[in-house]
Amino acid sequence: MSDRLAVGLVGAGPWAGLAHAPALAGGEGTRLAGVWARRPNAAQAVAAPHGAPVFGRLEELFDACEAVAFCVPPDVQAELALRAVRAGKAVLLEKPLALDLEAARRLADAVAEAGVVSQMVLTARYSTATREFLTKARSLEPLGGMGVFAGSLHEGPFATPWRLERGALLDLGPHLVDLLDAALGPVVGVRAQGDPHGWVALTLEHGTGAVSQASMTAFAGGTLPLPSVEVVGARGHARLDWPDTLEEPFAVMTAEFAHAVRTGTGHPLDAAHGLRLQELLAAAEAQL
Repeated sequence: MSDRLAVGLVGAGPWAGLAHAPALAGGEGTRLAGVWARRPNAAQAVAAPHGAPVFGRLEELFDACEAVAFCVPPDVQAELALRAVRAGKAVLLEKPLALDLEAARRLADAVAEAGVVSQMVLTARYSTATREFLTKARSLEPLGGMGVFAGSLHEGPFATPWRLERGALLDLGPHLVDLLDAALGPVVGVRAQGDPHGWVALTLEHGTGAVSQASMTAFAGGTLPLPSVEVVGARGHARLDWPDTLEEPFAVMTAEFAHAVRTGTGHPLDAAHGLRLQELLAAAEAQL
């Protein structure tokens, strides 16, 4: 067994080529063992810059790797990651886990039953700036906080069918809810207003007694501000602006994934955490 974790990549869209493939190929603890996608030409375009093979069958990719990273739409991830988990592979999963809550539960349950390592690609959580923010926020005797995320799906490679159909809540919501949950304590209740294809506002109730707001849109226009999260407490204030580069958080993420798989210790941002986020977002979506 190589010291570097052999990770296969499922998916060959823009995000796979921009973020996943370079991070897995260049990570200190990982190597890109190969790529599989439903479009062989796209898989070749993602794999070639890193000298990685392309596989014609998903099972061939599984045979060549110890773990599998997914960069596909959530309904496809829910189906294919289930096959990887049942093949005994550790999984690096995009958010959301699935397109619907039932499929998300099925995947998270399969991960737990198989006893494999899982980890969520919640990009901001792996940056140094975010970890410093969370350390400070927790020391403030926090009273509450807020997060704002304005994106644009009017055009470009990320205007994909599932995002256009479901809007901001399922795409941007996992990031904001996760960060506020980490900063202020576990979210135990959610109230929602707005329109997933316009502006969505969530009021989050935390087990610590804190209250926060998460506001988002995926259909803004013009020049957009960076997403941000703020916490106010009895001992001060902390603010996080979104990481403006992928290189550092993805390097940390892949290193921690490799460590979790090699040691079998797991990771706090696992599929069970992804499921909890999706349960909260499903409760919010039902109110809209």
